[in-house]
Amino acid sequence: MCIIFFKFDPRPVSKNAYRLILAANRDEFYHRLSKRADFWGTNNEILSAYFGHRSGGTSPWRMTSWLENTEDPQGGLDMEEGKEGGTWLGISTRGKLAALTNYLQPRLDRDARGRGELATHFLTNDIDSLSYLKKISTEGHLYNGFNLITADLSTTKGDVVCYYGNRGQPEPIVLTPGIYGLSNALLDTPWRKLSFGKRLFQETVEQSQTLSKDALIAQLLSVLNNEEAQLPDPAIVEQGQEYVQPILNKYAAVCVRCPDYGTRTNTIILVDTDGQVTFAERSMLDKDPTRWETSTHEFRLQS
Repeated sequence: MCIIFFKFDPRPVSKNAYRLILAANRDEFYHRLSKRADFWGTNNEILSAYFGHRSGGTSPWRMTSWLENTEDPQGGLDMEEGKEGGTWLGISTRGKLAALTNYLQPRLDRDARGRGELATHFLTNDIDSLSYLKKISTEGHLYNGFNLITADLSTTKGDVVCYYGNRGQPEPIVLTPGIYGLSNALLDTPWRKLSFGKRLFQETVEQSQTLSKDALIAQLLSVLNNEEAQLPDPAIVEQGQEYVQPILNKYAAVCVRCPDYGTRTNTIILVDTDGQVTFAERSMLDKDPTRWETSTHEFRLQS
């Protein structure tokens, strides 16, 4: 499970403004193997986090089969046998960006294709974002529910951001500049936690031109780590049915914090008017929600 907030404006009026501000949480079992974000790909041109397969153990919630059986790779490159190379969020030096979330559903098809390949294939190919999503839309029935954001970021041509969810409309859409929120329903579905987090994100974005980069990242991390449960939320209950009930009071917050499962990674991506990219990742250490480490990568888009 994940949550993503992003704002984009391909041609901001002010030189101090950002073309893209993205803040995302990756929720996962604490015992799943992981590494910090790093570059990978043929020419080390793709930057993302790195998650491996789940180790032994069972979910502490007897009813949450929709959560316990989530085997597809989403949080960076996956090391699980048969599903290697999946990612849930990444950006390349060529200006390609992909972000993936699951769609909350009571039961999963265990024979469906791994969703993590959806982001990886876009990041590693030359096809443009809209054409890629049009292709994926013809194969959407082969996967469990997902949402996929793809973007082509170009300092010279302008930025294009697109969206497709295989539980929504049959065709992908090109997004207009603005602020968006995405969790485990369709884009901007008004789950209370999404609406709450999006409001906090917007308040931070509105201050972004007056903040230093470090201060902006700190405020965005504060948004991502808000643990206030936004209840009641009939929309989550209706979509997740009885399987979501055992963890509803924790899952209904922007930052999920359960005994063995929760928010393990915060990611901030900033792209300024000159194409300078800042990728900041805050990651849990040693399966311990009280211990975190932050790393930052910076590079300039080649397009």
